[in-house]
Amino acid sequence: MDFKKMAEELVSKMTIEEKVAQMQQLSENATPKELFETFKKDGKIGSYLHVLGKDTGEFLESAAQTELKIPPIFGIDAIHGHAFLKQATIFPSQLAMACTWEEGVLEKMGEITADEVAADGLNWVFSPVLCLGRDLRWGRVDETFGEDAELCARLGAAIIRGYQKSGKVAACAKHYLAYGEATGGRDAYDIEITERKAREIFLKPFKAAVDEGCLTFMTAYGSIDGEPLTISKRYLTEILKEEFGFDGFVVTDWKNFWCLITGQKTFENMDEACVEGVEAGNDMSMNSYEFYGALIQAVKEGRIAQEVIDNAVRRILSVKARLGLLDEEKTPAPPKECIGCKAHQAYNYEVSVKSAVLLKNNGVLPLKQAKKIAVLGPNADDLPAQYGDWTYTSHRPKDEAIGIEKENEYTLLKGIQEVYKDSEIVYAKGCSVLGSETSAESDLWMQEALELAKGADAVIVAIGDVHAQNGEEQDRAKLVLSGRQNELIKRVKELGKQVIAVLINGKPLELGEMEKYADAVIEAFNTGDMGGLALANLIKGKENFSGKLPISFPYDSAATPCYYNQYEYWHGNKYVDVPKGSPYPFGFGLSYNRYTYGEATLSKTQAKIGDKIELRIPLTNEGDRQGEEIVQLYYKDKVCKTLTPVRTLLDFKKVSLSPKQTCEVSFVIDTNKLGYYDRNCNYQVDEGEFTFFVSGDGKTFKTVNVLLVK
Repeated sequence: MDFKKMAEELVSKMTIEEKVAQMQQLSENATPKELFETFKKDGKIGSYLHVLGKDTGEFLESAAQTELKIPPIFGIDAIHGHAFLKQATIFPSQLAMACTWEEGVLEKMGEITADEVAADGLNWVFSPVLCLGRDLRWGRVDETFGEDAELCARLGAAIIRGYQKSGKVAACAKHYLAYGEATGGRDAYDIEITERKAREIFLKPFKAAVDEGCLTFMTAYGSIDGEPLTISKRYLTEILKEEFGFDGFVVTDWKNFWCLITGQKTFENMDEACVEGVEAGNDMSMNSYEFYGALIQAVKEGRIAQEVIDNAVRRILSVKARLGLLDEEKTPAPPKECIGCKAHQAYNYEVSVKSAVLLKNNGVLPLKQAKKIAVLGPNADDLPAQYGDWTYTSHRPKDEAIGIEKENEYTLLKGIQEVYKDSEIVYAKGCSVLGSETSAESDLWMQEALELAKGADAVIVAIGDVHAQNGEEQDRAKLVLSGRQNELIKRVKELGKQVIAVLINGKPLELGEMEKYADAVIEAFNTGDMGGLALANLIKGKENFSGKLPISFPYDSAATPCYYNQYEYWHGNKYVDVPKGSPYPFGFGLSYNRYTYGEATLSKTQAKIGDKIELRIPLTNEGDRQGEEIVQLYYKDKVCKTLTPVRTLLDFKKVSLSPKQTCEVSFVIDTNKLGYYDRNCNYQVDEGEFTFFVSGDGKTFKTVNVLLVK
């Protein structure tokens, strides 16, 4: 089917009002009520967002009454599942799912999410987030795949593949570009990078999204070198559309055009803002409702060419055609019964198991059995904290959660109660995350927890953060465990108890104080529906840990950024008052097994640029149980005309090993991928010596060198 031809035929029949209407996206809570109702009844608006399936009927009926009968495309923030709908499957957050390092897992998650979104009558997911979480102060770190461009690119492409597999749902790569790199971790602030740095790091995941066929992109709020991304023709048109060949459409983020006027103050009025923004490459405006009238007037007055409008509308209609929205006989959506079904939740459980990362274990885990287990801590039985951002608990009206019972919804407390059925389980909150209670109330909570801990054979303490401490517009300077959480861990330890600490949080935190008193530390991030059950089975040893960190933890809030792939040269090489590096770096994660690596070898130690060489390394599972190890391959150009990081992730593989099994892990290395961008933004690979690093924990490495020649 020729989708572009279908779009062109419609464009040729449309008035300017109908064209601009296709370029407008609206939501009810960001548009004056009377105006929203007028647009809804008119039936010509191109897109609506945050409309759930139960409410789509009126919009579709209005569109069906128009002459051209073009239905709207419905967008939803399905960041980790169709999570605005309570009964849907809510997966671990994007940061948590990145701990799997497994493309197949991400693809399947995308496929399940798309099925549930389509079953609910929607067809566009605002996901994945392809920003990098390199500054931990940024509020939206939880939405990223972590700090590394290669990992982000591969996981992002995988989930896009899953979203779009059925052809019923469009993915949206966002936020274009480098949104998380804003100075000081400030959401939507200025980004101090060059185009060379953009090409070296931040464009990589978005290029992978284009290559995967991602149908839509979303523009970031921020600015690069003082130019708002919303009006950057260089990035939106010249690089994304022309150089990369992106043939879908670009939508702004929430009220980006208004931000140009009221926040960034680059224009005085909407007339100027929308002309510049559309000419730069934005095809659809999200929620700046004044855009509609202003753009129509600009066309009529000759301030923007008709062809610019037509190109944008062609792109939008082409995507609608690919989704089958323009077909007279539409393919039926998946049955509504798939939403939150047992099969989907069973897979969700598997993802939660693979997402958990064991950071420390002095032998207390696995906890096979105990007569009495005390489950303590503010996040042990707090579902909103467990879900994190972009779910029905954070972004939907409270009444939508009332009266809907959800069977597969496990906090850590519920999971422990189910898995340790033969144990007595006692629970106390102990303290709050925010420390907002009065001193007397706080003391009572603490004493209750300590009394329960005294009589327990095992103590599990769930700590971390809550949604108020991360998310959009919620950047955080101090990354400490807030309130009395450190005190709770310390005082339980002073009772002579072994402490199992479980972190349920949106981003890496400063753990030095807590880690001194915990005998085991598990990082879960935001775990979704099945996290509590998965964690309980991991604690008991029914499951094995395999997750690795996609992001580095700081020694101190002020010792950030702490991402692994920094440049080497630094006078002093560390802060004088904290250790060098990261206590838990990118790639780190323990298991109930111990994996040992042999010596790495290359198929050739001298190669021509453009050759492919093979690296092999023996890997042994020294443990007594089945396990999975994520083998990571890094490289460094030892002498280069631009600064190069201490090492850069090149490839990774997840390997399954039986007890005591040894296997040989092989990587085929394309030497063309060992290059850099020069000062003129040209990619090149130099002659010289390169080092390859193989690791399973981001701390210890087996190395081998190759000499590249022309």
